[in-house]
Amino acid sequence: MSDGGGGHGPPGRSPRTGRGDVPHRGQLLRVRGRSVAWVPPLLLLVAIGVADWNTTGEFRIISWIVLVPGISAAICGVWTTAGFAALSVVTYVLMDSAWPHQYQTGIPDFILVAAGGVLAVLACTVRVRGERRMLHMRDVAETTRRTVLRPLPPGFGGLDHAAVYLAADTEARVGGDFYDIQPGPAATRVLLGDVQGKGLAAVEAAAALLGTFREAGHREADLAVVAERLEVRMLRHRDLTAALGGADGDRFATALLLGFPDDAPDTVEVVNFGHDPPLAVGPAGVRLLPPGERLPLGLGDLAPDSGRPAVQRVPVGADETLLLSTDGVTEARDATGAFYPLADVLARALAADPGTADPYRLVALVRDGTLRHCGGHLVDDTTVFAVRRSAPGRASGGGRD
Repeated sequence: MSDGGGGHGPPGRSPRTGRGDVPHRGQLLRVRGRSVAWVPPLLLLVAIGVADWNTTGEFRIISWIVLVPGISAAICGVWTTAGFAALSVVTYVLMDSAWPHQYQTGIPDFILVAAGGVLAVLACTVRVRGERRMLHMRDVAETTRRTVLRPLPPGFGGLDHAAVYLAADTEARVGGDFYDIQPGPAATRVLLGDVQGKGLAAVEAAAALLGTFREAGHREADLAVVAERLEVRMLRHRDLTAALGGADGDRFATALLLGFPDDAPDTVEVVNFGHDPPLAVGPAGVRLLPPGERLPLGLGDLAPDSGRPAVQRVPVGADETLLLSTDGVTEARDATGAFYPLADVLARALAADPGTADPYRLVALVRDGTLRHCGGHLVDDTTVFAVRRSAPGRASGGGRD
């Protein structure tokens, strides 16, 4: 499951984020697949005609028919609006000429109705072009999102996984958070990170790191080498961007790099680049994995003597799920300024139902709790990723919300 982002959950299950796609106007004005957008302006035209016919000669409202093409311009297409503009003029002429001369509204109101129809058609044209441009940009953003946050099949790399991505900018739908799973030699690797900053430059940096991870994670047997390749890639990307005149010469990314060795099913390898440590969540409770000692990716040149990244080997139970998240979760605040108490919320949920440790349920719990805590107003891109080893007979997560 994911949004505007991205995520994974079991097929056939599609929880809502509360901040998903806003239905298009055309979808709202359809009944059984057919557009009924023409009904409101038609009813208004009939109502004005009937009302004008049943009022006295001193009180004429036929000129109000100028509202009909205006309403059509807001909800119908260009040709439909042009049809209502023409129909309004014809109706005006017929209704006005049916009255005695002294009660006719005459040429001035005719000009008003005709000019209103022309302006309505022009306004509708501008609106339709804007909507088409918006839909095109959303398609571009969606393509970019699926390129950066590619869909992951259920049980990929022998891991049950679930994720949700929420962009702070609901129109952009993609930002600097990134994650992926990559099977490699004798281990499956997981990467989650958060590029400093926002905008297209952050997306470019995330894409560069993911490309390196997918290649190195697939080929390199040593997780430390994968971590080293990520550091080099971030430095190269930063230097190239600066050489091209970009203003992000100091850009960096916090990241968690995990390895699930095939020969050690009760162990996970961790390289932490300045990111919040993962939480191990299981029926026994919640525990924080040891923090990392590495600087964020892109800042390695500040500690040139740090050597190859050290890989921590941490024991993890077969019934424990690793929860990784970006600072959109840990820094979410409520109206009083209090941070989201993630560990406490998880502990209470597990005490009530140990099955909450399922990756899909865990991600949904954190997503909903974060949005509820901050009132739906995210100040940063938010990614929640849960992963554990697949076990025989246990359903695995996968899919995108």
